[in-house]
Amino acid sequence: MRDDTMTATWEPTAGCGALSDADAAAGREVVLAGWVHRHRDLGGLLFLELRDGTGRVQVVFDPSEAPEAHAQAQGLHLEDVVGVRGRVVPRQAPHREHPTGSLEVRAQALQIHARATHVPFAVSDEATASEETRLSYRYVDLRRAPLQRALRLRHRLARAAREVLDAAGFVEVETPILTRSTPEGARDYLVPSRTHPGRFYALPQSPQLFKQLLMIAGFGRYYQFARCFRDEDLRADRQPEFTQIDLEMAFARPETIYGIVERVVAAMARVAGVPLEGPFPRLSYAEAMARYGTDRPDTRFGMELHDVSAAAQDSGFRVFERALAQEQGAVVGFTVPGGADVSRTVTERWAAWAREAGAEGLVWVLWSAPGEVRASLPRHLLPGLGVRLAEAAGAQVGDAVLLVAGPRPAAASAAGALRCRIAEERGLVSAGQWSALWVERFPLFEWEAQEQRWVSRHHPFTAPVWEQLHRLERDPAGVEAQAYDLVLNGVEIGGGSIRIHRREVQERVFRVLRLGEEEAHEKFGFLLRALDSGAPPHGGIALGFDRLCALFAGTPSIRDVIAFPKTTSASCLMTGAPAPVEPAQLAVLQLRVAPSEPGDR
Repeated sequence: MRDDTMTATWEPTAGCGALSDADAAAGREVVLAGWVHRHRDLGGLLFLELRDGTGRVQVVFDPSEAPEAHAQAQGLHLEDVVGVRGRVVPRQAPHREHPTGSLEVRAQALQIHARATHVPFAVSDEATASEETRLSYRYVDLRRAPLQRALRLRHRLARAAREVLDAAGFVEVETPILTRSTPEGARDYLVPSRTHPGRFYALPQSPQLFKQLLMIAGFGRYYQFARCFRDEDLRADRQPEFTQIDLEMAFARPETIYGIVERVVAAMARVAGVPLEGPFPRLSYAEAMARYGTDRPDTRFGMELHDVSAAAQDSGFRVFERALAQEQGAVVGFTVPGGADVSRTVTERWAAWAREAGAEGLVWVLWSAPGEVRASLPRHLLPGLGVRLAEAAGAQVGDAVLLVAGPRPAAASAAGALRCRIAEERGLVSAGQWSALWVERFPLFEWEAQEQRWVSRHHPFTAPVWEQLHRLERDPAGVEAQAYDLVLNGVEIGGGSIRIHRREVQERVFRVLRLGEEEAHEKFGFLLRALDSGAPPHGGIALGFDRLCALFAGTPSIRDVIAFPKTTSASCLMTGAPAPVEPAQLAVLQLRVAPSEPGDR
């Protein structure tokens, strides 16, 4: 239906948040457009705060200067979309904490573009509505300044990364979204084919094979901002569809890849105002696990792990002796500086955290003064054993020592997780601290106890350390991978490797993984044929772009840096996806939905 009140749109000549004192001094005539953020009618003068993507500014409607505009403005509501023509002037009562608080716009004319008749929550810097409501009305939530800043920062970070890669000779190439299902560690999202009934495409978990093929094709240096899809259980830092900066290089050693990536990350950090420059330090996987209990260590604070098994040996304490009698048994712990004065309530909380992290329990030693130790040990063992354990953990008088006993990997993992929670509780990390490092030389394989077979620690195309290739079949556990992860503030933000570039080595790895010759040719025949065509040595990495954006934006969840994210159940509350489809669509695809069984999700 025709709306006779509509007129040609006034195009803005300035952004609300981009106006300056120089504009006010010159009395600049401007056209602004945006949303009504605040509305105050003082009975004479009427004040609006107008908001657009650049910020907010106060607009004053004076009936003595613009009576028609003043009359129109009286009927406005929050989130109405309007255009304002007016003059920038100095503000009589400046608001020093506001970016445009020293000026205002004296309105001369008003154009109402659209009325906001349904706004489910107030648009403010602080999130006042539940996350469920905000995700259901994401287009309103995205008007909030923190999300506007986060997504605009994401744009600038992407541009900075592209500039570095372009200058380094990389070519941006898009790889297919519709591909075939291959085993890569998570479930695929499948897409049925109408033209090939009973067959399916898979959405890519990563462009891994395609970027290797681009190296074989002679491109030498490739990258893309790749969309990836994984059907897995979600957390705050996971989404079913996500973006990674994917890159690959021919004739490259790990050190070459490290240097490129460090330049990319440092350029992004400068955009975000973060003090982070390469080269980043490096740790072997074994050293990271021994010192921090995790392959993604947060090195912004101390409290490194110590193996105190020797001090706990023959202690007479059954908890320790039972743990040390196991295969790979160990007693692992760390020191909490100045923690000797904590209360019993605190030690009980720490013990609960340790159990949440997988420990059977927690032994604590509080070394409060020379010769004075309190501990969760039998009283008759306390005097000698308590001090011996504290010294083995590197403690000094005034410190607390926390110990976990059990199989070494599990004990170190639990102690490492506890270390991070206590550091957060005690404020050992400030907002301005940043620490990046490389973790390298991972195991090539892991033993899958449930399936009783070896599986790839990264993926089956990762190259072993070439000097260890002779041990591949007879000692899979002893073979290291030419693999590396990049960790920032205790968060894994990238993982990569040198790839296998010779067919016979790839087939040997497949055999260790119990991937039969027929299955290997069915799933990866195209790759094996490509390796036969002359493949250069090559390697690369995938950087988690969403995670990098979240870290640099200072938000704990990647949902805050993704325009339209899914929930932790992989649902879109705004559009209602996933949703049923019409039976006719299923019939075309020759598909039928099976009835749900009791207990099915």
